[in-house]
Amino acid sequence: MDSTGAEIADSHGGFSLDSTVAGAVPRGFDIFRHGWQTQVGDAFPLPTFSQATTGDFRVRSRVAKLRDVAITDLASASVIRTAGTPYGYADQVRMYVVRRGIWSLGGVPGRAEHTVPAGQFLLRHGPPLHFGATPDTTVQILTLPSAAFGPRLRNRSVTESADSAEMRLLLAHTNMVHATVTDLGPAGVHAAHGALLELAKAVVTGRFDDAEPELRPALIQAAKEAADRRLADPELSPALLARELNVSVRTLQRAFTLAGESVTSYIRHRRLEEARFALVQARPPSVTELAAHWQFADSSHFIRAFKKRYGQTPIEYARSTRATGP
Repeated sequence: MDSTGAEIADSHGGFSLDSTVAGAVPRGFDIFRHGWQTQVGDAFPLPTFSQATTGDFRVRSRVAKLRDVAITDLASASVIRTAGTPYGYADQVRMYVVRRGIWSLGGVPGRAEHTVPAGQFLLRHGPPLHFGATPDTTVQILTLPSAAFGPRLRNRSVTESADSAEMRLLLAHTNMVHATVTDLGPAGVHAAHGALLELAKAVVTGRFDDAEPELRPALIQAAKEAADRRLADPELSPALLARELNVSVRTLQRAFTLAGESVTSYIRHRRLEEARFALVQARPPSVTELAAHWQFADSSHFIRAFKKRYGQTPIEYARSTRATGP
């Protein structure tokens, strides 16, 4: 969609809130509503929340807007429930990705039409529904323009597992949007917005366009997150990561190379970084234990890689940190 520079600059924003900390509860909902009204705006009207919710609004939340897309991450420590749906909404699709707990949606308060458990997502076109969640529920809500999906979702709902490769790519991208949204210039807004819509469509179609340059940052981020979860796994490799993300090894390697590093070097550097953290513990593991745990061929390989990375052997590094410690 063509737009002036001023319109593009005004089409993104974000805020975060943690009302679970001591003293934040009494004004938690007011702060959330103010942040939404000033940073997200009328194109995404808030529903009316129940009085019990507004009086005890204990959540950790972050919200980002990119043009006609809103991303809301919500981790509840209290019951959340709406008492009325908003009017004047645009023609939108909503995706509810539940990581923990249960998210319920219904047309009439107290009568859930949809229940989304942890590990699943619901993609729905149509007017907003009442929603609710019990404490300890974590959900990401994406509000998207229906035009991006064409007629395939017209007045329909889709519920599927949230563990697909395409969903991992989408969530990696939304995390990057949250981290950068307030600093993006017009070109960044355009690229982030386009990539987000393409990745959301990939979730529906089950196919990621691995030739699209704008999607490479999401692929890299998702691969890094997957690698970080399995750093101690002896099976960790570019091939394993490519299988998890449903792309070819060549596609994955090319994305990393264009960003200035290789998949293998990222894994090695992260393993060395974790070993470095272990060396400053009160009772650090031995060099032999660290080498084995972080999948180095032997102690000699580990020592050489560590010294090349940090300029000291592991023992020298441990001694120097103890010498400069409190």
